[in-house]
Amino acid sequence: MTSPTVCVFDYGFGNVRSATRALEHVGADVTLTSDRAVAENADGLIVPGVGAFAAVMEGLRAARGDQIVGRRLSGGRPVLGICVGMQVMFERGVEHGIESEGLDQWPGVVELLQAPVVPNMGWAKVEAPQGTRLFSGIEDERFYFVHSYGAREFPLGTTEDTGRFAAPLVTWSRAGTAEQSDAFVAAVENGPLSATQFHPEKSGDAGLQLLRNWLATL
Repeated sequence: MTSPTVCVFDYGFGNVRSATRALEHVGADVTLTSDRAVAENADGLIVPGVGAFAAVMEGLRAARGDQIVGRRLSGGRPVLGICVGMQVMFERGVEHGIESEGLDQWPGVVELLQAPVVPNMGWAKVEAPQGTRLFSGIEDERFYFVHSYGAREFPLGTTEDTGRFAAPLVTWSRAGTAEQSDAFVAAVENGPLSATQFHPEKSGDAGLQLLRNWLATL
C-alpha cells in the first residue's frame, strides 16, 4: 500500500521539524517545503503556525500560501491547520488592539482568551462532537495547548449546511475550569479543511493517533 504524500508547508512560521517527524512516524511520505507545486499536489497539506496572527499571515502571503490553501480547498483537497495555522483560517484576528485579515475560510474572530492565566499552556481535554473522525478512539484523551488567543465563538454553527460541504464539526476546550473561563474552539472538521488549536505533534500517543485519523481521510 502506498503511503499518502503530505506537504508540511515551510514558510518560516511553525513547528515544522516536529510535525514532519510525527507524520513520518505514523506512515506518511512527508516533504517539508514551500514549493507551490508540491504543496498543491500532495495528498494532504499541513499549515503550521507559531507566533502572532499578523506575522503568520504576512509569511503565508509572501509564500503564496493563501493561494495554495484556496486552490486546494476549491478542489476538495485536504488541508490541516495547526495552532496559528488554524487561527488564520478565520476571518480575522485581533492582537494588542491590531486587527488583521485571515484567510476567511470561516467567519469569526481570533481574540485574547478570557481565562485566569494566559498563555493557556499544558494538557487539556476536549469536547469532541458526534461523528468526529479526527478524534475517533481518542475522544477522552488530553492534548497539548500553548496559546494566548483563540476563537471563542464559531458563527458558522454546527448544524448549518455551507452549500459546498457538510456542516462543520466543532470541538471545544477550556483554559481553566468552566467557572473561570469561556470555551474556545479546539478543532474544526469542515469538509477538506481540518484544524487543531493544540499541537498534535506534541501531544504524545493521542496526537499521533489524531494524525493517523487525518491520514486515513486522504
